[in-house]
Amino acid sequence: MPSWPRSPAAEMSDTAAAPTACIIGAGCSGFTMAKRLQDAGLAYDCFEMSDDIGGNWYFGNPNGMSSCYQSLHIDTSKWRLAFEDYPVPVDWPDFPHHSQILQYFHDYVDHFGLRDTITFNTAVTDCKRLDDGRWKVTLSTGESREYDHLVVGNGHHWDARTPTYPGTFDGYQVHSHHYRDPFDPYDFRGKRVMVVGAGNSAMDISSELSQRPIAEQLFISMRHGVWVLPKYFDGKPADKASLPPWMPAKVGRALARKKIKKTVGKMEDYGLPKPDHRPLDAHPSVSGEFLTRVGCGDITPKGAIDRLDGDGVVFADGSREQVDAIVWATGYNVTFPFFRQPELTPQDNTFPLFKRMVKPGFENLFFLGLAQPLPTLVNFAEQQSKLVVAAISGAYAFPPVREMHEITAADEKVHLGHFYDSPRHRMQVDFNTYVADLHKEIERGAERLVPITSA
Repeated sequence: MPSWPRSPAAEMSDTAAAPTACIIGAGCSGFTMAKRLQDAGLAYDCFEMSDDIGGNWYFGNPNGMSSCYQSLHIDTSKWRLAFEDYPVPVDWPDFPHHSQILQYFHDYVDHFGLRDTITFNTAVTDCKRLDDGRWKVTLSTGESREYDHLVVGNGHHWDARTPTYPGTFDGYQVHSHHYRDPFDPYDFRGKRVMVVGAGNSAMDISSELSQRPIAEQLFISMRHGVWVLPKYFDGKPADKASLPPWMPAKVGRALARKKIKKTVGKMEDYGLPKPDHRPLDAHPSVSGEFLTRVGCGDITPKGAIDRLDGDGVVFADGSREQVDAIVWATGYNVTFPFFRQPELTPQDNTFPLFKRMVKPGFENLFFLGLAQPLPTLVNFAEQQSKLVVAAISGAYAFPPVREMHEITAADEKVHLGHFYDSPRHRMQVDFNTYVADLHKEIERGAERLVPITSA
């Protein structure tokens, strides 16, 4: 058997040969979970397929899982992405570069002594549920171990989703997941480029490539209109002015919509297609530059694609544009390559979970960061880890399976009910609302442990 790095709790435990928990991945979800377990004195192993921590924020990650491009800045302000017990550097700009985020992660891991508890260059290849409910975890080394609990933090921004259309395209194609810069491996200078999509990556990449020294002409294909929100409102980062969790969601959204319409105006006034929904009825796209580029004529909006046509693209309105290169900013599939069980395989990104973490009937299996939270995903799992530790330590009891299903349906109505249906919206949550409810659920779980005595 190999000698794996051990958590301090595993070293001290009387059952050190059989750690209680296995963490898959050492991105921000995995290492914040490791810290929570370490703080609680609970034994764990953490396996990371790459050679270092960081996951999606590790630019040039050799495991191919990072979506970072060279110019990427996070769309969440530093005020909202900080971990609870490790503040961001005071000299950071409002919206840090990806290299600063990664350094912050490294500083966090080293500050709390987590690095030596992570096994690098080791992928989890298979997770089998045993007859007693525990998990047999097989590693890329060929070795296997058994665990009482399994924590999944493998991320959901790595399995690129590219749509198919009739016809063929003769030029260069790349998914935004693999885009790195305007010059390598493909030189976009002097080219006619089309970006497909309407999310944050589409906004950023089209804004970058549309600069006059780069693309000859930049088109963006959007199937429907979207609301593009600025990073700042009234001179302050927009997410810094988030509404309090106690405010009813409908009231909060109504106030926010009024502010957005007053500040941003109509999308069609910029030359963009009119959205078929109100602001915040879809996951908003955030960009401090995109609307200006459209208004300046650097970006030409186009509608949905009808078919690919050799050296060009034909659109649903019958128009055709000659195109040299296509960047598909069309999102990701939610994938768990180490699960073989059908019930643990999402279908078209639909994967309902109790508190966005647990599949009813699998109460010793926890999914971390498997959500699309507004405004941030960076410290989302840090909050979720509180329930995980409470459950593992015996300080929390789940409700009955039937009740878990009912609560999940109600939660999804709260978080998803006002969005139009699309793969992008099937794991949407409001961060503040979610976290406030999660803390209450931990309290409710503790109360379930108290035996009911008769009078």
